[in-house]
Amino acid sequence: MGGPLRAHAKAVFAHMIIGNTAGSTPDDWADDIEKAKDAGIDGFALNIAPGDSYTGTSLTNAYNAADSAGNFSLFLSFDYLSQGAWPAANVITTINTYASHSSQFHYNGKPLVSTFEGTSNVNDWPGIKSATGCTFIPDWSSLGAQGIPLDVVDGAFSWNAWPNGPENMTDTDDIAWKTALNGKPYMMGVSPWFYTNLPQWNKNWLWRGDGLWSTRWEQVIALQPELVEIITWNDYGESHYIGPVRAQGIPESASRYVDNMPHDHWRDLLPFYIAAYKNASAPAITADKVVFYHRPNPAANAGSATGGTTGNNPSQGQQAYAPGDLLEDNIYVDVLVIAPSTVNVQIGSNSATTWQAPHAGINNITVPFNGQTGTVNVTVQRNGQNVAAASGPGITDALDGGLINWNAYVGGSG
Repeated sequence: MGGPLRAHAKAVFAHMIIGNTAGSTPDDWADDIEKAKDAGIDGFALNIAPGDSYTGTSLTNAYNAADSAGNFSLFLSFDYLSQGAWPAANVITTINTYASHSSQFHYNGKPLVSTFEGTSNVNDWPGIKSATGCTFIPDWSSLGAQGIPLDVVDGAFSWNAWPNGPENMTDTDDIAWKTALNGKPYMMGVSPWFYTNLPQWNKNWLWRGDGLWSTRWEQVIALQPELVEIITWNDYGESHYIGPVRAQGIPESASRYVDNMPHDHWRDLLPFYIAAYKNASAPAITADKVVFYHRPNPAANAGSATGGTTGNNPSQGQQAYAPGDLLEDNIYVDVLVIAPSTVNVQIGSNSATTWQAPHAGINNITVPFNGQTGTVNVTVQRNGQNVAAASGPGITDALDGGLINWNAYVGGSG
């Protein structure tokens, strides 16, 4: 889907943090793009900060790899928070440098450009748009839906992809954005998880991720936004990566909770979800699959091992909770089946629990830890035969560094 695209074709992108790609080779870029394409993702939104010396090299590698891959698109997302504001002249130069690539994504016949915040620089954008001819769909979520300047933007992207507090995520905010945009395109943010503990940036909180991945995709399918952006492909420090873990991109102090915590299997059901979103109906199912995820350590025994992590982010004016008030001690199992099936989940040497997947398509099952520890094994059976199986290292009271790991382990049958 590189190059110009008709105005209202739906598309799904994954947010790629260029700041985590300094060590990525051209082969790494080709691999990321291949994995994203296999999952049905149409392209990457390339988050760039103004102060990284390697941004130009990473962007060149990204665009060259996408040009070569074909049928994969990129657009720039200017980050105004991590290292301060972008000078308008630099924004113009950067947009114009890459706009001619065949993989540049176009919306309404113009190169798409976005931001991560930057609301103090709203007045820069009429001039930037004039000098670049871009379609501008920023993330100015801090303004709220009612505060978006419709005379400046061509659409909007909302970063609000996690629930506030112990409740499950709703689409109330998304509906408010679509209403406020009055027909202009809405890019909906979808994320599977959030946990960060990065002292160098004074970040140490989590948001509820229980069942979030399937919930948000169901909301996408129902709401039918013009565009979708997955948060993220490679933000290891905030634990919402769905791409491969590249050690050279893990921020300092995040290895404790990222190492040996793959999230790749969160991509397994994306072809189904994305096809359902684009076609507004469920696609044909050709194979049975199972995906499961859970935290490695029970919250019930957290005690003083929370690492000072709060549920919610008080610096954003949110009420602080104990982490275990937001994250429940459960295994979340998502099974894609051709026909009704039986699902068995076993923790350690304990007796397996049996659940029913009552219909073809995706079925979501919640399995409590119930104080059990050990490896996790999931099997899907139909007519007495195993049709899918997955296992993982499981649940343990042993704490790495004496702290609970609030990240998720994601396993699956492939």
